[in-house]
Amino acid sequence: MGFDGQVWHLHSGDVPVGEILIDEADFPWLSGRFTAAPAFDALRELFVRELALTEDLGAEWERVYDEIRRRVSLTSPDGPVPEFLLHIEGDRAWFRWSDKPFDE
Repeated sequence: MGFDGQVWHLHSGDVPVGEILIDEADFPWLSGRFTAAPAFDALRELFVRELALTEDLGAEWERVYDEIRRRVSLTSPDGPVPEFLLHIEGDRAWFRWSDKPFDE
């Protein structure tokens, strides 16, 4: 199945945070144009901080990413995604996902 052209949605609870229009698939990563909803403003700094910490994937990165996962859910065209690793920078988003939880 091709992913190009699919729209994936981000929510914080029931509130839309944004959407990702997929334009590139490089297994296991998907990426695309991110369109932020107004609610993204409350999360923007978390994503900025998460990207800044990716050079050193230590305890601080885990703490920040846990907060993102606590506050954000991802939905594919087929439904909710139980596990994902998401990065957002400007109008670009890239992520990998699984229909099963990642190994601890």
